[in-house]
Amino acid sequence: MKSLPRKPKHRTALLAVAAAAFALALAGCSRSPSPGDAASPSTQAPADETADQFVARVNREMREIYTELSSAQWLSSTYINGDSELVAAKAHERWLTRLNGWIEQSRRFEGQQMSADTARAIGMLKLMTSMPAPRDPAKLAELTRIATRMEGMYGSGTYCKGEGEQKECRQLGELEDVLRNNRDYEAQLDAWRGWHTISVPMREDYVRFVQLVNEGAKDMGFADAGEVWRSGYDMAPAQIAAETDRLWSQVKPLYEQLHCYARTRLVAKYGQDRGQVAGGMLPAPLMGNMWQQDWSNLWDMLQPYPGAGSLDITAALQARHRQNYMEELERLADPTDGAARVEAERAAQRATAVEMTRRAEDFYVSLGMPQLPESYWEKTQFIKPRDRDVVCHASAWDMNLGGSPAGEGQEAVGPDVRTKMCIKPNEEDFTTIYHELGHVYYYLAYNAQPPIFQGGAHDGFHEAIGDTIVLAMTPQYLASIDLVDAQQQSHEALINAQMRMALSKVAFLPFGLMIDRWRWGVFDGSITPDEYNKAWWDLKARYQGVAPIQPRGEEFFDPGAKYHVPGNTPYTRYFLSHVLQFQFYKALCDAAGFKGPLYECSFYGNKAAGEKFLAMLEQGSHQPWQKTLKELTGGEQMDASAVLEYFAPLQEWLQQQNEGQSCGWTGAVATADTDTNADREQPAQ
Repeated sequence: MKSLPRKPKHRTALLAVAAAAFALALAGCSRSPSPGDAASPSTQAPADETADQFVARVNREMREIYTELSSAQWLSSTYINGDSELVAAKAHERWLTRLNGWIEQSRRFEGQQMSADTARAIGMLKLMTSMPAPRDPAKLAELTRIATRMEGMYGSGTYCKGEGEQKECRQLGELEDVLRNNRDYEAQLDAWRGWHTISVPMREDYVRFVQLVNEGAKDMGFADAGEVWRSGYDMAPAQIAAETDRLWSQVKPLYEQLHCYARTRLVAKYGQDRGQVAGGMLPAPLMGNMWQQDWSNLWDMLQPYPGAGSLDITAALQARHRQNYMEELERLADPTDGAARVEAERAAQRATAVEMTRRAEDFYVSLGMPQLPESYWEKTQFIKPRDRDVVCHASAWDMNLGGSPAGEGQEAVGPDVRTKMCIKPNEEDFTTIYHELGHVYYYLAYNAQPPIFQGGAHDGFHEAIGDTIVLAMTPQYLASIDLVDAQQQSHEALINAQMRMALSKVAFLPFGLMIDRWRWGVFDGSITPDEYNKAWWDLKARYQGVAPIQPRGEEFFDPGAKYHVPGNTPYTRYFLSHVLQFQFYKALCDAAGFKGPLYECSFYGNKAAGEKFLAMLEQGSHQPWQKTLKELTGGEQMDASAVLEYFAPLQEWLQQQNEGQSCGWTGAVATADTDTNADREQPAQ
């Protein structure tokens, strides 16, 4: 999963509990003794133990508990029921109890002289979970139950309407299909509202959850859980808010131009009253995505030049699925057998999903990285099972830290890495696979590090790895793997290709920023429970320029309809990754010796770029991220200039298209917003 107690994304982690300084992985081989057992040697600190010996012991004990923890979470995500939730909650409880013990034991080394690696390892202990737990065992147990229950609510969330034989029930995947493919106004509104009903029962649990993690944070010496999250960036906690504001200011003008263009097209499709919301904001249910974080599904409306360069990846994938289905039907003894045809369809779905994943693996292998272990293909969840509820949200998992040196008395084991998705043959899922395998290859690369250092340089690095590969999926690359037609070199085709990427990458940026702005406010108390929903939509208005079609009062809990909130996954990592991936991409293109406009670069098959990329991945989190970034890019500062360089042709084109328009929007300012700029968005210049 994602993180030595650091949770997934993904777009990727281990437990909702596990996340915040360990980019994504945990440890384990043998079953550990119960941490509640006072006689257990794992809970006792030898009196004469040195700091180096302490860190070595913690690394050893992490290995012992890891497999149990990751296995419990895998079960609760792929077999959602009361039993698996209980098993996962108890595993969380044991892990957090052990972690609290290590943190307490580490205090005796404060002020002592020690090596830089040992000091870093001890400092990282407090940052090993995004869910700081209270010392009180009863409250700790309560916290793990709530966390597991909320994630289960999300995974099994179902929207039903009608009665009796007319009753229709749909889960997230089916509701997303409506937003993806159906342009009927009422159908989209119904699907969007329907999904947002599943989070209403979470509100009470979430209020209590916040109280408990804040108590845990204070037990560790932090002001609140938000400060814990902001402490994992090798800088003062207050600096990360300023740093993200700085990066946002670099890319905000580009987003405003894209927003203006999208609004014009929506108004043309739905009319002035339905195509926008008061203040010039975009209507949330009409953006092709449940959370308005990716606008790629609006390609049919937003494509600048229809027919200029065929970029319909979804059509190609669906054609391949149909071919697989026909091949499965030909194998049937009785093609009229309804049950057999259903199984044939399932087999075709899995075959297509595996083919899509094999194609993503091929990109990494072309760079000189290893093929995925055979166990990956045996244990991964590729498609949604028919017989049970699962968490379909895509994530990547390191189940056993296999491949890392075995500890004393431990047997070395091979890697057990997996991904968990409900793959469908469409462009969004195709690129998500490339993203998730970025996590997997990060795991495999840094598994030689001690467990405490098995994570990304910071969490944004982990999210950026696979997306760096996605940037290299140029139209020429896609044509080379027969997903699109050979591309004609034209200005129109270039703008189409840039728009295709911007609808995913640029549209995401403000969303990546606002979720943790909301949670930081919730954790520090500036957003109170009686204003959870208001603050959520205030922030979406401020940053995204997005609003619901009708007011959403406090009877709703719309934040809970986004996986990462009930799943307790910090989200600033995703914003940072959308900056870092362009920096990584530019550096790898330079390493590959590419000459030309940045957006034309694909380093597919380039071993020199792969060698440099792998060298960064192998570092894990054992050194400050600034040093790791410098080794790859030559600079120590995150910088969005590569984003602007990449999208320069599109930005110029958008400015031309929007000429004469009143761009920008007006919206409320959330109480938790740390931005000190004017209270209202100003029109884009």
